[in-house]
Amino acid sequence: MLIANPIYDVVFKYLMEDSKVAKLLIGSIIGAEVLELEFRPKSFTTSVHLDPLSIKPTFTIYHLDFSAKIKTPAEEKLVIIEVQKAKLATDILRFRQYLGKQYSDKKNVYTVKTHDGNHKTLALPIISIYFLGHSLDSIHDIPVIHVNRKYIDLYSKAEIPQKDYFIECLSHDSYVISIQDLKTRRRNELEILLSVFDQSNQTEDQHILNVREEDFPEDFRSIIRRLQEAVEVPEIRDNMEAEDTYLDAFEDQERRALAAEKVAQEERKKAQEERKKAQEERKKAQEERKKNKEALKRIELEKQRAEQEKKRAEQAENKLYESLKRMRSAGLPDADICAFLNISPEELEQMTNFSSEE
Repeated sequence: MLIANPIYDVVFKYLMEDSKVAKLLIGSIIGAEVLELEFRPKSFTTSVHLDPLSIKPTFTIYHLDFSAKIKTPAEEKLVIIEVQKAKLATDILRFRQYLGKQYSDKKNVYTVKTHDGNHKTLALPIISIYFLGHSLDSIHDIPVIHVNRKYIDLYSKAEIPQKDYFIECLSHDSYVISIQDLKTRRRNELEILLSVFDQSNQTEDQHILNVREEDFPEDFRSIIRRLQEAVEVPEIRDNMEAEDTYLDAFEDQERRALAAEKVAQEERKKAQEERKKAQEERKKAQEERKKNKEALKRIELEKQRAEQEKKRAEQAENKLYESLKRMRSAGLPDADICAFLNISPEELEQMTNFSSEE
């Protein structure tokens, strides 16, 4: 049986516009019965402008939202279920922005009647389902991952079984479906159901998958038939071709952006290395200047000490000459003068001659 490839946004949207199919797919993924489901296809869309100067329409990535009442083993509860399809690594930023809008959207509330007859407005918890067109970086060969929150007593490390409204509304469960890891995985009913996304079933036309209806349980065949109908809708075929064109351009844009970022990173790294080198050179120059200043200071101190020593020596010499003059004036013999001044006769003669010259 030939079916439209649901990896395309236009096909996926067509599939999920059927309430019965959407309940079946979502309920199977989250493992809960979907009692009521309100499709909100125009809650948010993300338009990616590939060329601001182009007159062609922008490539729109759909975020499909559902307000649902689900039945869990413990209770019935209302939730916001968002189904998003990612093809590119950069989609994660758009998903974060979109999820922030969901949390802040004042419409994502419901009203309950209190015991005193009044009404109370409560925030809707959120469940996220992500269909990835690429594999995860660190996890492989696991097609469906449930990111399941747990309440843990930090002291005892024990799990807390009770759920609290405050925590439930400020955190959420997620389901991540890696389409590339669906190949040949048919281990349970969910993997059988999700095999409609298995890209190994592509025909020569990548817009069309070839599946065997008998491989699916009767309960799941409504999904197969819905996708079979999509093949016959010309507008869907045209939109798939347009999506290919814009996705190729977007991937090329992403590659250029990544290449530019790589160059920018290399330039930043080079600039950092140059700044580091300049800082080291400045530090080295400062250390040299410091050493030179210290050397000059030592030289100046040595010069000052030498001048002081010279001055003291001149003072001592002057005192010696004064003593010699007084002794000569007193008529002391040269022998007594030499003994008193502790000098030799030759030194006495030199001092006498030098004193006479003055």
